[in-house]
Amino acid sequence: MRGALGLAFLLITIPAQGHDHSRCVVDARDRELCLHNAARRIATLSPGATELTYAAGAGDQVVAVVSYSDYPPQAQEVASVGSHTRIDLEALVGLAPDLVIGWVTGNPAEQMETLEALGMPVFYIEPRSVEDVAHTIERLARLAGTEPTGRQAASEFRDGMAALTARYRERDPVPTFYQVWDEPLMSVNNEHLIGEVVELCGGENVFGELERLVPRLDDEAVLAANPEAIIAGGMGEENRHWLTHWEQYPNLAAVTGDNLYFVPPSLIQRPTPRLLEGAQILCEKLEQTRQKRGAS
Repeated sequence: MRGALGLAFLLITIPAQGHDHSRCVVDARDRELCLHNAARRIATLSPGATELTYAAGAGDQVVAVVSYSDYPPQAQEVASVGSHTRIDLEALVGLAPDLVIGWVTGNPAEQMETLEALGMPVFYIEPRSVEDVAHTIERLARLAGTEPTGRQAASEFRDGMAALTARYRERDPVPTFYQVWDEPLMSVNNEHLIGEVVELCGGENVFGELERLVPRLDDEAVLAANPEAIIAGGMGEENRHWLTHWEQYPNLAAVTGDNLYFVPPSLIQRPTPRLLEGAQILCEKLEQTRQKRGAS
């Protein structure tokens, strides 16, 4: 990495021009990051970070992404520097980013520490709530100098989620099991962003009170909870077998009522503006469950 590290040292030692200390923001690790100038070469080290940076209006400034950064489509044309769990440091340093967007629990700590030791500004994100998504967009826009676009995107997301909440939150509750994964079987509690979406849609997360953010379960736990609706997510855009698995239990309320639903995981499991679309689908599925009650 000698050549790339030498480039990084050169970048560190070049004095910044036009000191604008107004670009100070606090990241998800409660650390304040100040940039002298708006970032012009941004590296996003998770698919969610990529999507949020584009939403903030800074897509043209992104020079490095990681694998599975597939939205928006133009992000697939940007140079990839490995995966979110293993970054190609030499490739990243060679692209000379003036801002690195890291994911708190997703990127390897030792590699992130190396980037910081090289003097690269690292801004950590990890939205954990609906408001966090909007606020993250606004903070990224400030760092990138795209505030008008970021404010508009954040406002539209807030307004859309608020409209869903007003429409569905007070509806008759639907006991709901959200399935994050199949092997091992996993769900979310009420502290998770998806748990918040279930609640705003008028759902009652049957595993919401568990201590772990993403609890591991077994079939017996689901049968005991007897959810009226099961929502499946996961990797990829089709996991129909996750739903057919539950059909072996004809006495399960969700099976009896034919309330086995699928929501594309890219719309519900990434904390980005597309969460609004995923939430709309989830709310509609729970509303279908309510309507079936009346028809029975």
